[in-house]
Amino acid sequence: MKQIIQDLKTGKTILEEVPAPLVKTGAVLIKTQRSLVSLGTERMLVEFGKSNLVSKARQQPDKVKMVLDKIKTDGLMPTLEAVFSKLNQPLPMGYCNVGEVVAVGKGVKEFKVGDRVASNGNHAEFVCVPENLVARIPDNVSYSEASFTIIGAIGLQGIRLLNPTMGETVVVIGLGLIGLITTELLVANGCDVIGFDYDQSKVDIATAKGIKAINLSTGADQVKIVEEHTNGVGADGVIITASNKSNDIISNSAKMSRKRGRIVLVGVIGLDISRADFYEKELTFQVSCSYGPGRYDDDYEQKGQDYPLPFVRWTEKRNFQTVLGAIANGKLDVKPLITEEIPLAEFDKIYGNIGASKSVASILVYNNEEKTPARKVEVGAGKGKGGALGIVGAGNFTNAMILPALKKNDTPVKYIASSGGLSAKTLANKFGVNFATSDYKEILADDEVKLVLITTRHNLHASMALACLEAGKHVFVEKPLALKLTEVNDIIAQAEKSEKSVVVGFNRRFSPHMEKIKKALGEASGPINICATMNAGFIPKDVWIHDMEVGGGRIIGEACHYIDLLVYLTGSPVTSVCMNAMGKNPEENTDNASILLRFENGSNGTINYFANGSKSYSKERIEVYSQERTFVCDNFRITQGFGAKGFGKLKTKQDKGHVEQFRRLSEFAKTGGNPIIPINEVINVSKASILAVESLKMGAWVDVD
Repeated sequence: MKQIIQDLKTGKTILEEVPAPLVKTGAVLIKTQRSLVSLGTERMLVEFGKSNLVSKARQQPDKVKMVLDKIKTDGLMPTLEAVFSKLNQPLPMGYCNVGEVVAVGKGVKEFKVGDRVASNGNHAEFVCVPENLVARIPDNVSYSEASFTIIGAIGLQGIRLLNPTMGETVVVIGLGLIGLITTELLVANGCDVIGFDYDQSKVDIATAKGIKAINLSTGADQVKIVEEHTNGVGADGVIITASNKSNDIISNSAKMSRKRGRIVLVGVIGLDISRADFYEKELTFQVSCSYGPGRYDDDYEQKGQDYPLPFVRWTEKRNFQTVLGAIANGKLDVKPLITEEIPLAEFDKIYGNIGASKSVASILVYNNEEKTPARKVEVGAGKGKGGALGIVGAGNFTNAMILPALKKNDTPVKYIASSGGLSAKTLANKFGVNFATSDYKEILADDEVKLVLITTRHNLHASMALACLEAGKHVFVEKPLALKLTEVNDIIAQAEKSEKSVVVGFNRRFSPHMEKIKKALGEASGPINICATMNAGFIPKDVWIHDMEVGGGRIIGEACHYIDLLVYLTGSPVTSVCMNAMGKNPEENTDNASILLRFENGSNGTINYFANGSKSYSKERIEVYSQERTFVCDNFRITQGFGAKGFGKLKTKQDKGHVEQFRRLSEFAKTGGNPIIPINEVINVSKASILAVESLKMGAWVDVD
């Protein structure tokens, strides 16, 4: 299928051939008929992409601070690599999509195949959208009209926050697409509406709809106009839909408001607010969040958990439905807003000079005759080789670490898969992978592929690993292997049955720093003590890693690295584990905890995993105590030995072992032999990680069998 994307690094807008997405649980697959170009938002993105690196940095000072903090802990080069990797990721354009449902995911009850629907899908021939972000189109509403649904919901949510009553005077600043729809909805609500803009054509459209619209380019005094119109009272409410960096907009909004008036920001403006303007009138100012309640709430949008109507009357989905209803009953007429309808293949007529466009609404028309969406796209010239790899997951880690390492070792990668298809195609282009697909089962069906690398979200690891083993493939899984003991046991059974290897991406044991310490310890050093500290850093609680059903929490999801490292250094399996966490009643997804480990050979280990430390302090520190010797590794950059004769100080750029890990994995893929990590150690570490969380809940030591 074809999809419009933007290269954030160059700002270039491209019509790309990508694999069509699979329908997901709780979602519908939509064959697109129309999509609306949101000129304001998309113009901003295009212009941002075209700006140089310095300009990008100036526009995102918060991101610059994050980069500077990362440089302090990780060093300059790893940080720059991460930044440029992020810039190389494509940005899918568009969020106003309409079309026909062609597939329904598990658990979806509201929609069926053949339904005409509106959603916030991208500019693509097929989109997969969660049920709560989709609304059915009334029979008397055309696809072109319905393409205004999402834009309309943005304006409607601003109105809902303002909460105007019949007869109130409301000013709308900015008569772009959202502004024009907002004015018409306000009129339908019984409000007296004044609109301001600098574009006469937009002023004319508003005037034709019965709105008092003023062209500010003539030098008109907007504050005076509002005062005269309201007999000196001032506006009851102001809705700002403009996109402008000037601080004058918020200042004038305050000046034209009556005492205790309300101001709602829908657009993007400068916000250097004068306290005096707001203090004297006791004004209320609120920023509107997109389509309405539910936006950016993963439980609502992705998991389909609706808010009870009696308590949250208007969600984003119900706002979609309201806009469609207003179009259907004639209260909202969007036809005059349509400037042009352009075939998808001619998208550059819109995007080629989007910064100078005078269009109000540009609509892309799709003539897709594809009945069955293609899930696989050929990219690279070759056809792969015996022992080729397949990669499932095309995120940051795959881009920044896995594929560069495999390419360096001349390891053939035949497939890369991602559920949406776009990221897979992007990485396939970048690294010369033969095929990009949205269906990882394409990989399993290919006998040429001997090894599959899984780098998806954690809840998918176990099921995908099992599917790979059942298909007769060796498996490399980015940590963790699984989130539940039952899943680990299922993998053990299938691995034994298929006689294929299972390896987890415990890269730190391959670091030259750890290998140096391991060599110094020797094979017969006896029991040792190890203290490993991870200054993990704060991650907001709404991020998926904290969801025990999706990410498994940071202990299972990341602290497992250190359990493996201790198994490697001690040369012994974990026999029992006990975890204590900060707080009187710590939750199982805690990320401030200490894990105590006992090993079969009598060694002891302590893993401190803290998210409440300073970012300016080293992220990782490992201390090893053995036979009156102490070895200290600081952030995998400096390792020193104390009391260890002949142990020279090791200083490198940060090296957590990724390069060496994938070098060995590449050799395994080419020549076979023993897995890079013994299966018994993979299983022991995976069980110990899960049981650490169980020990917290039990408040006691737990044996690891």
